[in-house]
Amino acid sequence: MKKNEYLDIFLTFFKIGLFTFGGGYAMIGVMHKDIVEKKKWIDDETMLELITISEATPGPFAINGATYIGYQHKKFLGALCATLGVILPSFIVIILVSLFLQAFSENIYIQNGLKGISAGVSVLIFNALFKLSKKVKMNVINISLMVIAFLVSFFTNFSIILLLLITGLLGFLYALYKGGRKV
Repeated sequence: MKKNEYLDIFLTFFKIGLFTFGGGYAMIGVMHKDIVEKKKWIDDETMLELITISEATPGPFAINGATYIGYQHKKFLGALCATLGVILPSFIVIILVSLFLQAFSENIYIQNGLKGISAGVSVLIFNALFKLSKKVKMNVINISLMVIAFLVSFFTNFSIILLLLITGLLGFLYALYKGGRKV
């Protein structure tokens, strides 16, 4: 295995970690563009599986996603390079912010810049949602579960983890009822 392949994995995820504000959900669009469209390390279906697995397992989406993609592409060392690449930018930014916290908290330009970034993050999240939703095979059951889950999460303080488990179980039971055919 060439060392530059591992460096490519590290630098790809370093860039994703460095230029993605707003956490894991904002990363979905950037990851899709870089990993699926440009590098073709995984396909759209695997990206959807990645999102599902990363959300259903403990830990931040960014780390779970990077580890999964790195492992899919180059096994253990790929997972290690991807994980370190996506973590390191946040670590560096946190150190820098802690050094200048007082100046950042009082600077109106920085505060307004962060508000603008927050608005842009919403666009990234919705963009990723629309791109990936085209790949999901929707039916009445999927749409019903999605709408009910959204309403429960939006209007109550119901546990998101429990909601994921319940909707997953309902989807599983529906597949059993239909005889194991794809839902």
